[in-house]
Amino acid sequence: MEQKQRIEQFKGLSRLPTFAVPKRYDLTLKPDLSEKCTFSGTVLIDLSIVEATNFLVLNALELVIDEVWFTNSHKHQQYRPSDVVLDGDDEMLVLVFDQALGVGEGVLGICFSGILNQHMVGLYRGTYVDGGVRKNMAVTQFEAVDARRCFPCWDEPALKATFKIKVDDVPSELTALSNMPVINEKLNGHLKTVYFEESPIMSTYLVAAVIGLFDHIEDTTADGIKVCVYCPVGKSDEGKFALHVAVKAVDLYMKYFSMPYTLPKLDMVAVPDFSDGAMENYGLIIYRESELLHDDLHSAAANKQRLAIVVAHEVAHQWFGNLVTMEWWTHLWLNEGFATWVIYSLFNFVPSG
Repeated sequence: MEQKQRIEQFKGLSRLPTFAVPKRYDLTLKPDLSEKCTFSGTVLIDLSIVEATNFLVLNALELVIDEVWFTNSHKHQQYRPSDVVLDGDDEMLVLVFDQALGVGEGVLGICFSGILNQHMVGLYRGTYVDGGVRKNMAVTQFEAVDARRCFPCWDEPALKATFKIKVDDVPSELTALSNMPVINEKLNGHLKTVYFEESPIMSTYLVAAVIGLFDHIEDTTADGIKVCVYCPVGKSDEGKFALHVAVKAVDLYMKYFSMPYTLPKLDMVAVPDFSDGAMENYGLIIYRESELLHDDLHSAAANKQRLAIVVAHEVAHQWFGNLVTMEWWTHLWLNEGFATWVIYSLFNFVPSG
């Protein structure tokens, strides 16, 4: 079979082949928040090759693939693909190797780059106002299948892995957030590199990062989990009600599910440009500003109830959805339906309409 024909066998697939399974991602992102609005990155993916193969097939979309290599963990042999095919129609990256990759463990390395888009999907460009000047920020939105717009990955909900994330070249005055707490920051002039703790296993659609200018407030749950709300500068008071609801919700869900919250922190961040009301990324819930901020003097009572419902719903997903995850997107209704049901059952909200 000619190489082109061999690649064609993967066209039109709705699911990725199962001969390689990801276990861990070591992801470095380097956003450029200047007028260029681009990003680059490197991902090292620990793989289990469960069936000898000349191909690795994963998801990628609207990325430039700069370099690819695979290192066999047992023999420490490095393999370079003879062909790298980025299929925009099927949103797949097909890597062709002349020598078969044998069964066992290995590390797939990929250097890539892309554009901070303005469509509020993948890793995208948002804006904020600082001293009357509009500036760029970076935000992620990966559900359902847009992690592949940020980095090459096995972008299916059942293919969970751990994630070690680093964000490079962050302007020193900005805050960088991700799913896990920051473990180190290294300054290099007016830029910094931010290192985050490694996550527990999770789906790619729940990976998140935000880089912007924020004030924040915080509180702790009865079990000592730190909960933070990140607000636009000068609007910390407007985050107090959401913080109160989130802390109470975490305490309540831990009792209801008989399962602790498994991360050391829970951040909630309000961003000006967001396609949905909110997104339940593990440990870093991202909200549209209107869904997280509350002004006691100017917000209507209905808006306050709406905010409480949204916060309680997203916090519920930290268990039902993030810990227990649907195998495929056809069951997304169950994920969302249960999170909606549980908030009305436990919080005694009156459904609107």
